[in-house]
Amino acid sequence: MTRPRTVLFDIDNTLLYTGGAGGHAMNRAFAELFGVDDGFRKIEFSGRTDLFILQSALKHGEIDGSPHEHMGAFVSTYARLLPESLVQRQGHVLPGFPQLLDLLREAGAQIGLATGNFSEGARLKLEFYELAGHFAGGGFGEVSLERSDVVAAAIREVADGTQPEDVVVVGDTPHDITAALTNGAIGVGVATGNYSVEELRESGAHITFEDFSDHESAAEQLLTFEPGV
Repeated sequence: MTRPRTVLFDIDNTLLYTGGAGGHAMNRAFAELFGVDDGFRKIEFSGRTDLFILQSALKHGEIDGSPHEHMGAFVSTYARLLPESLVQRQGHVLPGFPQLLDLLREAGAQIGLATGNFSEGARLKLEFYELAGHFAGGGFGEVSLERSDVVAAAIREVADGTQPEDVVVVGDTPHDITAALTNGAIGVGVATGNYSVEELRESGAHITFEDFSDHESAAEQLLTFEPGV
């Protein structure tokens, strides 16, 4: 690696699989606060920010008020319920972690998060799966309805001294890729979620992986890939 590089990771279906714990806890929180059962049933979570997801559920439930007005109470309730859901759903860390994170850090990369999760939800998930100590902050789901704004926030916080072309955004959905490209970053897709390598490539990903089982090869590519070379 000839220049400093920053690598920003999505959480769900990129770093870890929670078995749907987040959605389960969100549904319970929504029912507790608004009396609506299964309030997120019709909402697509993949690649969306939690603020966008909350707004969609409020709209579908015909509940007055903006997501910002309800966010404090919702996040508090969600965070109280999430630990139990994480235990019940019995998820797992995805292939290649935490080894890939260790290799990137040893090579001098700055490692952060660019996730649609509310920051408190992100903290609880990463602590539960013992990954929390690897990340120097990031951008989170309360920042904006738009994922590109989350990536921009992550770059501002984590990518100190890194040029935009040396920021790498890793995620499992086309939204991760397009958010990376909007910010002039390298978009990396990993097919450990609901999208195939082909779909991620079609969304504009510079690099794609089936998973990070070969963490040594993945680290080398994340550290040295040059767009257009």
